Amino acid sequence: MFGDLFEEDSPSVSNNQYEKGKKLKTKALEPPAPREFTNLSGIRNQGGTCYLNSLLQTLHFTPEFREALFSLGPEELGSLEDKDKPDAKVRIIPLQLQRLFAQLLLLDQEAASTADLTDSFGWTSNEEMRQHDVQELNRILFSALEASLVGTSGHDLIKRLYHGTIVNQIICQDCENISEKQEDFLDLTVTVKNVSGLEEALWNMYVEEEVFDCDNLYHCGACDRLVKAVKLAKLRKLPPFLTVSLLRFNFDFVKCERYKETSCYTFPLRINLKPFCEQSELDDSEYIYDLFSVIIHKGGCHGGHYHVYIKDVDHLGNWRFHKEESKPDMNSKDLPNGEEIDDPLMILQAILSEEESNLIPVDQLGQKLLNKIGLSWNKTYRRQYGPLRKFLQLHSQVFLLSSDESTVSLLKNCSLQPKSDFQRNDQRVFKTLTSESPGLNDSTTCPHWFDINDSKVQPIKEKDIEQQFQGKESAYMLFYRKSQLQRPPEARANPRYRVPRHLLSEMDAANTELQTGRAECDSANNNFELHLHLGPHYHFFNGALQPVVSQRESVWDLTFDKRKTLGDLRQAIFQLLEFWEGDMVLSVAKLVPAGLHVYQTLDGDELTLCELEIADGEDIFVWNGVEVGGVQIQTGIDCEPLLLNVLHPATSREGEKCQQLIESPHVFPSNAEVGTVFTALAVPAGVILISHAESTGEESWTAIPMEDLKKTFREQGLSNGSSVLIQDSNGDDYSVLTRQGRWSAGPNETNWLQVKNICQLESEEKQVKIAATTNTVLFDIRIEAIKELKLMKELAENSCLRPIDRNGKLLPPVPDSYTLKEAELKMGSSLGLCVGKAPTSTQLFLFFTLGSDIQPGTEMEVIVEETVSVRDCLQIMLERAGLQGCNTERAYAMFWRYFGFNGRDASSSGFPEGAHLVVPASGPFRTPWESAGPDQLCHLSRWRLESRIRPRCPRHCARRRSSPLRGRRGNLRRCCLGRSEVSVCSDMAFVMCHVQG
Repeated sequence: MFGDLFEEDSPSVSNNQYEKGKKLKTKALEPPAPREFTNLSGIRNQGGTCYLNSLLQTLHFTPEFREALFSLGPEELGSLEDKDKPDAKVRIIPLQLQRLFAQLLLLDQEAASTADLTDSFGWTSNEEMRQHDVQELNRILFSALEASLVGTSGHDLIKRLYHGTIVNQIICQDCENISEKQEDFLDLTVTVKNVSGLEEALWNMYVEEEVFDCDNLYHCGACDRLVKAVKLAKLRKLPPFLTVSLLRFNFDFVKCERYKETSCYTFPLRINLKPFCEQSELDDSEYIYDLFSVIIHKGGCHGGHYHVYIKDVDHLGNWRFHKEESKPDMNSKDLPNGEEIDDPLMILQAILSEEESNLIPVDQLGQKLLNKIGLSWNKTYRRQYGPLRKFLQLHSQVFLLSSDESTVSLLKNCSLQPKSDFQRNDQRVFKTLTSESPGLNDSTTCPHWFDINDSKVQPIKEKDIEQQFQGKESAYMLFYRKSQLQRPPEARANPRYRVPRHLLSEMDAANTELQTGRAECDSANNNFELHLHLGPHYHFFNGALQPVVSQRESVWDLTFDKRKTLGDLRQAIFQLLEFWEGDMVLSVAKLVPAGLHVYQTLDGDELTLCELEIADGEDIFVWNGVEVGGVQIQTGIDCEPLLLNVLHPATSREGEKCQQLIESPHVFPSNAEVGTVFTALAVPAGVILISHAESTGEESWTAIPMEDLKKTFREQGLSNGSSVLIQDSNGDDYSVLTRQGRWSAGPNETNWLQVKNICQLESEEKQVKIAATTNTVLFDIRIEAIKELKLMKELAENSCLRPIDRNGKLLPPVPDSYTLKEAELKMGSSLGLCVGKAPTSTQLFLFFTLGSDIQPGTEMEVIVEETVSVRDCLQIMLERAGLQGCNTERAYAMFWRYFGFNGRDASSSGFPEGAHLVVPASGPFRTPWESAGPDQLCHLSRWRLESRIRPRCPRHCARRRSSPLRGRRGNLRRCCLGRSEVSVCSDMAFVMCHVQG
């Protein structure tokens, strides 16, 4: 435990042996954050070193200890630069402590690192991840430091500041002979159990006398016999700094386990130790001590977390509380819904105050804001206040973020204070809270207490210490200092006081390096590259903007700060382009296969580039906003140029068309009509075919109907690189040769669906063919079929399309929103136009058969909700079959006994869309094993899956058509999918399988 620091025989002078077990460190990509408003530095937690951090902060805020350590120069301690030299005597531990204290005083970083210090202890990464007891660490660290300072002027540093003595006396009642024994201490250990506070514990230890009498007599050396005696203990010598360890952890001998004592245990801010001392003739001021540090443990006896309350004796930190003007509290119910409120601080406070645990994940806070007032943080407040997480960090006086910044809560005593006068720049009136002592209005005269929790440092009031008297989070170590110890005036608010020159120089250089690193990091994080395309260097050619000379000479690369405004960018470009005259318009552009296209004009010179969502590497077109080279430019995504490969038959010298195809690239606006291809190529109107890639890798062509030639290229699904074929409409043979050299069907290929009228309504037509492509939506096909069949328009609201299989059976309806590709319908398929709506996304379409347990009967259909229970589903089926009076419970018990579906819904029971269920007919509902004859046995636990794929059936199945699914209690869908040889299809049907006896 504690690595080499706990080894008593470890050398006090290191010869580079401290690097044993040293872990590899990776250089941070970004410099550490600067100090927060308290102007104090925390210490980073290495994984489990919160106890070490709390003790080190206590030593650092003990000025006498810190300055005594600083007084030891390199001539006594050596230098860290020489630690690798074999003959150099370098005292690593005090040198690393000096360096750490200098960093805590002077280095502008939010938290210092103890990695070098723990390396000097000989700790490995395992030690740094394991938490230990801070009281034990205090003793061992002092012992290791004493051993390291042997032979220097600071050899008595620990003894001079922390060493005290206790005398134990036994007084004979007969001869009054005194037998005494003196003990040294670095800290006083006092009991907590059954004691109300520190003063009572000291009274029991150093005032109360133990009497030896009756059966418990004392043998007096002077009397040489057993006599009555009195035993007592007193404090003989008091140190300048008194450390008190509280015995919070005890052992329960009944339960045989350790536990933490969480009862109330008070301790004073100022204590008079005179009643507990052997000598009391000195002035009272010699016995008065003031509390200046409280190490707090939060958790149980098997683990927890340490942090420390510390009084800033030298006023090094900025002890100030920010509290908004006092006004009545507001509840989130009083917030106006949908109306923008200028002050988001009030809203977030109201939301957090309603949380039961006063804690919420940061990611959910934005959603709760939207739910409460109907306003989004990103759309309403981000432009003015920045990201939500950054806003919470900037208001640390109100919100408390967790160490990993994943959760947020309100700080204690933080009330909701709405403001009547909101300002755009979020200027608030802050009030500096002073001490609770009456008549003291100057904060410099108040005790400055801080809560230092690893990296975080927060100011607290002196009365907050009372909260650590009891509970799972309570005081564990107390540190007092003599009230007579006065600090010199020059040390007040002066972190450079008594710091050695070499450390001052080192910290100044480190601060300069930090500032440089932050500037570079800031530049790297906020600067991005913009590609400026200058309008005078472009001309409009072949449907897009093209560079006049070359792309390289037409584009300028500009590095710019994305936190600056659009107006700043425009001004910077004006300065770069001295030749520019007239208005300057900046637009977002993009390089497409056809050339450069302008999409969006940037407006709002007061907006930052971040707010305009300008990305790194964005292409910016610089022009006058109207024309380029005398040609008016269309902008926007609607007219984005498409580069298409157009194929058309070649023409012979005699003017006749031949089989050879000519392929040439052409550019068309996305919003242009497809029929403009004929005009662009100056060819007579004909047939246009679009290329599609099949799953086999071959290419097929689909003809565009004449009425669709007025649709745009984008509506036809064409994109850059698409191929378009133009054919003569008068030709008899429309077969064309693809680029792979294979023949594929031309416009005479199947590109239609057949729709049959099954609505039982009178119509001149019984079936029609509807032209379609794989991307055609079924809703359009249904509406077109109603028109072609000359049916009533009312059917548009109450009809659906159902595929028809090869046997003429109607399959489940297909949703209107599906395309032919999504519905897996092939060209030439037959569809039935039926009355009734298709099931929604939350409904199931089921087939069921009414029959006996031996012979299935008539097939019927039903639509049920996914959430309906199997019991209710069976009831709906019976009502659909006209069997309302049947014993549903009997049928339910017989049908589902082996699957345990009691109370389940249809979805969780495994019903797929189009499942076929067998429902027992009317009559006495007997279970299969009750009705089975001697030569046959019907098992509900055996089912056959009848589908398009029929695997080989095992020999015990009578019909041998498909594999039976052996009964398992549970989910039908799980039963099906559990067998890899079974293919579950959308038209599956479940029927009972009879087995020979």
